[in-house]
Amino acid sequence: MAGKIIIERLEFQGRCGVTPEERRRPQPLAVDLKLECQTEPAATSDDIHHAVDYAQVADRIVEIGATRDCALLETFAERLLTMLFTEFPIDRARIWLRKLAPPLEHVTGSVGVQLERSRLAHLIQDPGPTPARLLTQQLHRLPKGKALDVAAGSGRNALYLASHGFQVDAMDRDEQAMAQLAATAKQQNLPNLHVRTVDLERTTDERPEFPTHEYDVIVVFFYLHRALFPALIESLKPNGVLIYETFTIDNYLRHRHPRRWEFCLAQNELLRLTSTLRLLSYDEGEHDGSHEPGSVFTAQLVAQQAGSSSLPHESA
Repeated sequence: MAGKIIIERLEFQGRCGVTPEERRRPQPLAVDLKLECQTEPAATSDDIHHAVDYAQVADRIVEIGATRDCALLETFAERLLTMLFTEFPIDRARIWLRKLAPPLEHVTGSVGVQLERSRLAHLIQDPGPTPARLLTQQLHRLPKGKALDVAAGSGRNALYLASHGFQVDAMDRDEQAMAQLAATAKQQNLPNLHVRTVDLERTTDERPEFPTHEYDVIVVFFYLHRALFPALIESLKPNGVLIYETFTIDNYLRHRHPRRWEFCLAQNELLRLTSTLRLLSYDEGEHDGSHEPGSVFTAQLVAQQAGSSSLPHESA
């Protein structure tokens, strides 16, 4: 059942203006949203986790307004559309973004732009990398602070975490990919994202790239090098959270992917490799492929380092 979520006149302070002088000082902005989405799951379950949470939508818009600046309202509105389609299950969005106190002598009201677009049209127009679904689903339980994206590749997850205010280190052996990620972070005004070219599979007992108790969050997606697990776990801060997802042997048997079975987890192997951590969520089986086309067989784990306090338990 399709429905609409409407947010009227969400006001916040933002830096948007053609001249540096106008961008130097925050000014009052407002946005109206009409979001089309499937409402039946939430109506049936009466569970906020099955709904598009308009409070989270509002918080993200205010957060982007407070941390990003741009010359044009059109650019700002496009950023908001990208965020909405990336982070929420929205089928279509209509947005009206405006300056409430424009620096124009004869304008007594507001000035702004209106955009309307479907998810499909936006993906065709802006096919940029989207973060892993597991990461977006678990964002609410991650402690804010310093994050590490291991084998970051194109940096889809590193960019997502950086846009949410994390101090992010992204590492990968692909020097060209890291250079491109650094350029993308600069283009998106994300100075809190740093890249490192690291050969994660070199033969050594020393792992200086994983300092002890350094990270609040570590994410690893679709990469498996079993020798890294002790260093990953040791590099988590007390109460730090590890999010890990990669292929299981079932994916190799069904799809012959990855090309070698050694790159796949055995059944329950991920649980054994992280047995010293407190399990928060685990699911092993067939999942929609946010990284690969179609469905894939993966193990998805969220686990926490021991500490003085802990996060709420949530079973898969």
